[in-house]
Amino acid sequence: MVTAEDLKILPDKPGVYMMKDSAGKIIYVGKAVSLRNRVRSYFQASRNLNPRIQSMVNLVDRVEYITTNSEVEALVLECNLIKQERPKYNVRLRDDKQYPWVKITMAESYPQVYITRQVRQDGSKYYGPYTNVSALRDTFRLLRQLFPLRGCRYNLDEERIERPCLNYHIRRCLAPCTGLVPKETYRELIQQVCLFLEGRQEELVEKLRHEMGEAAARQEYERAAQLRDRLRDVQNVLERQKVVSDAREDTDIFGIAQDPSGSTVQVFQVRGGKLVGREYFQLAQGDETPPAEVLEAFITQYYDGSGFIPKELWLPCPLEGMKTVAEWLAGQRGNKVNLLVPQKGEKAQLVKMAAENAQILLEQERNREKQRENFIQDTLDELQRELFLEKPPLRIEGFDISNTQGQQAVASMVVFENGLAKGSEYRRFRIRTVEGPNDFAMMQEALRRRFRRGLEERQNLQTEGGKFAKFPDLLLIDGGKGQLSAVSEVLAELGLEHLPRIGLAKQEEEIYLPDREEPVRLSRRSEALKLLQRVRDEAHRFAITYHKSLRDQRTVASSLDLVTGIGPKKKQALLKHFGSVKRIREASLEELMRVEGINAKLAESIKEQLELV
Repeated sequence: MVTAEDLKILPDKPGVYMMKDSAGKIIYVGKAVSLRNRVRSYFQASRNLNPRIQSMVNLVDRVEYITTNSEVEALVLECNLIKQERPKYNVRLRDDKQYPWVKITMAESYPQVYITRQVRQDGSKYYGPYTNVSALRDTFRLLRQLFPLRGCRYNLDEERIERPCLNYHIRRCLAPCTGLVPKETYRELIQQVCLFLEGRQEELVEKLRHEMGEAAARQEYERAAQLRDRLRDVQNVLERQKVVSDAREDTDIFGIAQDPSGSTVQVFQVRGGKLVGREYFQLAQGDETPPAEVLEAFITQYYDGSGFIPKELWLPCPLEGMKTVAEWLAGQRGNKVNLLVPQKGEKAQLVKMAAENAQILLEQERNREKQRENFIQDTLDELQRELFLEKPPLRIEGFDISNTQGQQAVASMVVFENGLAKGSEYRRFRIRTVEGPNDFAMMQEALRRRFRRGLEERQNLQTEGGKFAKFPDLLLIDGGKGQLSAVSEVLAELGLEHLPRIGLAKQEEEIYLPDREEPVRLSRRSEALKLLQRVRDEAHRFAITYHKSLRDQRTVASSLDLVTGIGPKKKQALLKHFGSVKRIREASLEELMRVEGINAKLAESIKEQLELV
């Protein structure tokens, strides 16, 4: 519990504070110009806190803090801690969804361009995030058509390929992997890609037109023709973009709409006065949180790690930390960024249009959510009716086994709640006690371990707070009558025979129940059957993926273990450098000798011995 003494010793300095609950979990991270004043404000009796903040304060057991030299430093630290800890009460994207970005690996001599959902501080440029994955893939395909980029994932600073692939021969790649294009030429191509992704197509057009003229003057007519075709394609993209501002500036325009269930933020991306893109984001905090607070938190998440920040941001309302956010953005961009709240004229109209779009999108999202809820409820009601259950199966657990003749045997447990996969509660088991191919016994071991652990957690915690303490409303086994009988034996042994359970046989999609001779057969178009199939197939996928990873580890180890002269350190160095035994086998003697500790004699020995494995 936070006491008056705790509040007295807080420093009057800028920094970040972390509020923790009784379990020591961080539930909120905030920044402050004065830690003392900010943290005290939460615990003043006269303070009128909104319901979300009041419920958070009621859970706070202690407050920890880190002082910084400035509020901008505090903002950077706050942003990093929120990404790392994902506190419950901070403004965050719904479901903490990882949106995709386009990544350009600028640290490499021949940068790669690909789609990723992970943003790292690795010297790369990131463009996004994109909320419409389909539109992103269309953009990426257009990018590959416009620019002859390499699609391979080789680290060309460390390895070379002897012959170019098909993409080179059809003029979709410059074959940097073989050294056919100078680094400077390829990086010039990458700069053009950056201009395209930043929406600065008009600047790109001028650049291409200039390069085309220079190539023609040097009588490099083939290159001039390639640049002419690229110029034409970029101009076609430009023609489809809508002019929204007479001022030819680069800006992002923000609009926000809120209701009790959450917020929608609309972002219009304007480059050179043209609307080149728009994205919208759903956030978990609703109208109990002031829009300025939601926007400030969103902007720091949106631009953190971004490859491009425009010169101006137009906002519907002033932010509490306007100056601090502007300084932080300037640090990210490399020069000044203006945060404006337009009150009249064209700019105000565009901000209003963004807000209206956000409201429309919010209403559409709520309608979709309502339709999904009704659809899921109808599906669960059908399952209850067809499987003779006492209540709709809100939580379904699916189990499957995977092994190769009893080797690397594993079991999977997947969880679906309200008809949706809940990956955070998936579990996997390595089979320990069963020898040989005996799927029934393996399934029994997995179920025994899962429910014994659950019973222990319930007894110790007296709650359902443990990893296995929550029991399913329906247990689904991949298999028929035999697998279901084996599972029923384990449940009876543990005193859990009351748990509803079924077996779903693949061939005819028949559903076996423990107390019925004949299986239940649902229509192939039944949504209830489709849900059971999704659970069964996901359990199968999760089990086989784990089994393959164990099998591959054993295969890699056994192949290299057969090569004399390679100990654990050299084996690890080879795998780290090449990534797989296949690529080690395909490497030339020169490439093998680049690995630390591998001389010419040993490289030759590796080649000879791996060819025999």
